[in-house]
Amino acid sequence: MTTALLLVLDAVGIPTLEYLLGRHSDPVALPNLARLGLGDLLASPHRDRLGCGDPTSCAVPLMQGSADADSVIGHREMCGAIDLRSFPLFFDGFPLEYVRELASATGREYFYNEMAGGLDAIERNADEHERTGRLILYASKCDPVMQIAMNEDIVPVAEQHAIVEAAFGLAWQMDVRVTRVISRPYVRTSSGGFRRTASRHDVVLPAAGTSLVDVLRRRGVRAVSVGKPSDLVGVPFDETVKLTDPGALRADLRGTFVHREGADTNPYTAEGVIDAVRRARAVGGDTFVFGNFVDTDSLWGHTRDVSGSLASLMMIDRILPLIEAELGAGDLLLITADHGMEHRPDTPAGAGYGYHRREPVPLLAKRVGHGADLDGLSLGAAAGLTQVGDLVAQLFGCQREFRDLVHVIPA
Repeated sequence: MTTALLLVLDAVGIPTLEYLLGRHSDPVALPNLARLGLGDLLASPHRDRLGCGDPTSCAVPLMQGSADADSVIGHREMCGAIDLRSFPLFFDGFPLEYVRELASATGREYFYNEMAGGLDAIERNADEHERTGRLILYASKCDPVMQIAMNEDIVPVAEQHAIVEAAFGLAWQMDVRVTRVISRPYVRTSSGGFRRTASRHDVVLPAAGTSLVDVLRRRGVRAVSVGKPSDLVGVPFDETVKLTDPGALRADLRGTFVHREGADTNPYTAEGVIDAVRRARAVGGDTFVFGNFVDTDSLWGHTRDVSGSLASLMMIDRILPLIEAELGAGDLLLITADHGMEHRPDTPAGAGYGYHRREPVPLLAKRVGHGADLDGLSLGAAAGLTQVGDLVAQLFGCQREFRDLVHVIPA
């Protein structure tokens, strides 16, 4: 009975972290990530500021092999697909010919069609949407992603899901190269504000070929996704955990929210990961748990908020011992990132918008009860982020099958 736990610090590449530390003079406490070797991967003086790893862990930098810095692409590379295709950001919205064809295909009219943040797009356009029935179409600011916002009282959820399914198929038919199309259902609150609901639906670029999850499941290993990974990897997991209820959080996680409005996702990810590892031990058998701490990207990275990014990372560091306490002898803990975040020294902190950046990311590895040799697991046996999946496959004795499935998607 063995557990492999993979945690993604979303957008925390090595140069990104060095940039954040260089722009923040206040104390930064990351003792647990430093213990796992994060500081060893940084240039001086950042390395001295964080401290060195202990002899029971190992840390190496990984350079993404895929062409684009995108969450879908990064997570899929960990699972075996190196993607050399390029996917554009839609700074000026989507082609007008595509929008006209989409209206014809779905029987709904669309408007706005700009690059925007999700809640901002709703706040700007909800009145017109609700008055006319036209749908709010917008492009993600960070990924090659199309989003369509709709009030659940105007467009039924089932129709919303059908609309984004049609939008994705038509996009690729017309060479509009998005990696996801997302429905963004919302409702009006009693105070007149807006609340995005849990009825969101993601249509994701189909996975090309077999993935790590497929190989593990054939080996009898249960695969559990906590947060985004199941949507991003694009293959079914045995269990998908997405928590949203603050009342369901354990007491020692309720005080870990960093965002002043409690918009964080990370405490729920921590709760889900702890529950998943506990269930794995209770059920028995081998389990792979894949979790994503997204706030360092979605809440703080794109807003170029240095102090918020580091506060969010320190929150993750504080809860790491709670997670590690659930792991048993022989279990494997891996911590990495899917990409970095654009950093420009000439841009004031908090100004402009940060975009994903292709850069080296950390891989921190610890095998409980063993030293830095991970009890014989081999680092350097795979290219790029596929090294992450390779370590998981080695743990469960299916590295040959994983290495056989690793493939390159040509440009």
